[in-house]
Amino acid sequence: MTALSTTIRVDRAFMLRLADWLAVAIAVALPWSTTATAICIVLWLIALLPTLDAASVRRELATAAGGLPVLLWCLGVTGMLWANVSWGERLQGLDGFHRLLVIPLLLAQFRRSGHGSRVLSGFLISEGLVLAVSFALVLTPGLISRGTVTVDGVPVHDNIFQDSAFLICAFAALGIALDQWRKRRRTPALAFIVFAALFIANFAFVEISRIALLVAPVLAVLLGWRLARWKGIAVICVVCAVIAGGFWFGSQSLRSRLHESIVEFSEYRATNKATSVGSHLAFLKESATIIESAPIIGHGTGSIAEEFRRIAAGGTGAAAVASVNPHNQTFAVGIQLGIVGMLVLWSMWIAHWLLFRGESLAAWIGMVVVAENIVSSIVHTHLFDFAHGWLYVFGVGVLGGMVQRQRAEPAA
Repeated sequence: MTALSTTIRVDRAFMLRLADWLAVAIAVALPWSTTATAICIVLWLIALLPTLDAASVRRELATAAGGLPVLLWCLGVTGMLWANVSWGERLQGLDGFHRLLVIPLLLAQFRRSGHGSRVLSGFLISEGLVLAVSFALVLTPGLISRGTVTVDGVPVHDNIFQDSAFLICAFAALGIALDQWRKRRRTPALAFIVFAALFIANFAFVEISRIALLVAPVLAVLLGWRLARWKGIAVICVVCAVIAGGFWFGSQSLRSRLHESIVEFSEYRATNKATSVGSHLAFLKESATIIESAPIIGHGTGSIAEEFRRIAAGGTGAAAVASVNPHNQTFAVGIQLGIVGMLVLWSMWIAHWLLFRGESLAAWIGMVVVAENIVSSIVHTHLFDFAHGWLYVFGVGVLGGMVQRQRAEPAA
């Protein structure tokens, strides 16, 4: 029995270490490959699940941060019962909810593990490599990337995910720089400021996503508040104004992007033309109409495509586009699960925001992840997208576990 107990303890210790390193592997793979990320997630779950006890999982489920994502998934499962679409479409609609089940598992893992910083470091280093390749593509026109000649500076995924990840990395690096500066470690602080500046400067040379132009100021205001409350916000506003002016005069890409958006909006207002901006606005209007027809519990899980086909029938211009995505996370949940689902979604976001109250570095980076997801979900359904969804889940889970562990340490 003694030998058996020793073997079990050794095996469990090995699985604990393996699960931690596989979480690092996911963070490294996510910026580059959906396939590699999916494989690492499966391996991580196989390694992690035997190491978790029922009590630790129940503890996370009893919290708002861990329980509300599972409640939203349960609503998604229940919503399949009243959806007026095929079961294939219902199951496909449920796919976007599944990753929410991982959040309490990550909270339990990294409340126990002291290796959350490895996951963060792996992601920052991996995104740093993406940044280097992006600059190489910009500075070397005609360089082969993804099998084609490209100069767009987006080596993998798309510009929307790249901008989201780069913004998170930039403000994470600024948070690290501030932390190092307060500890009087000037050289590391300056190094992280340069690291953040490179991520931000990348926006001037690639096709920046429209929503990033809104996310960046929000994160800047949060940084100012962390720096010195209202005085910090005032300083950040001045700095942002200077940077924005420099970008405006120095970046043809940025000027073209803004001009294009204004033209598309004008064409939509004048002729109902199905431009990119016009279609997005039409989807939001149509989403509100769809939700109004079943406001309490929605049309059921997997019903989005069918509802848009129905409402677009007989329309013209932008209103005739039958979308499969409302391009708004709240509406994507509301169409399927009504006001009940939207309340749970926003309760989850608020719970995750509150989880990251505090002055620790992990709390700051976690708040950046949550804020970026909330703001970007105005025009995207990022929780239901593979790369964006897993970025949020692992960001909240790993950093949330780290914060809970740090809060428990003084009492230990």
